[in-house]
Amino acid sequence: MGIPGSGLAKGLAVTLRTMTRKSHTAQYPDAQPELPPRTRGVIGLFEENCTVCMLCARECPDWCIYIDSHKETVPPAAPGGRERSRNVLDRFAIDFALCMYCGICIEVCPFDALFWSPEFEYAETDIRELTHERDKLREWMWTVPAPPALDPAAEEPKEIAAARKAADKLAAAEAAAAAEAAGADNDTPGDTPGDTPRGNGAAS
Repeated sequence: MGIPGSGLAKGLAVTLRTMTRKSHTAQYPDAQPELPPRTRGVIGLFEENCTVCMLCARECPDWCIYIDSHKETVPPAAPGGRERSRNVLDRFAIDFALCMYCGICIEVCPFDALFWSPEFEYAETDIRELTHERDKLREWMWTVPAPPALDPAAEEPKEIAAARKAADKLAAAEAAAAAEAAGADNDTPGDTPGDTPRGNGAAS
């Protein structure tokens, strides 16, 4: 059985030790906090990758993602081809008053159009102003941290390999076209080497 009042004495000792230590309170907003790399601040939109598949809006538990689009007809890439239709994004908005930052929309996006941004200073005095449109979501893309480096022995991502292959193929085609153009310039009609200039018909 412990000594009566020993718990109180230990508590007071902890209080006295804490009172003598220097405070580590960060004076926000003068001192900005150091956030972890994977901080869930807000969601940034990379609009060029969005195909309006609506998967993020359908999987959102809070139904806080609003997407509007329309269809456009794309002319055929080659003569005789068929016209195609594609979805064009008109509106992409997220209501952060409803968002619970679960990250499901980012995980299910098949085309990497949504990313976590560490931005957190977006408080508003009116709750209706917490619905941010695609222009604001695109601004937050600039603060998305770079992904961690791959392991040196890891296989190159298929997307990068395909892009590099296409770039090499385009560079080879351009080099071949330039060489063909240079060869055509060298074949310009003119005096053949070794020909003797003819006079006006007078005998030498």
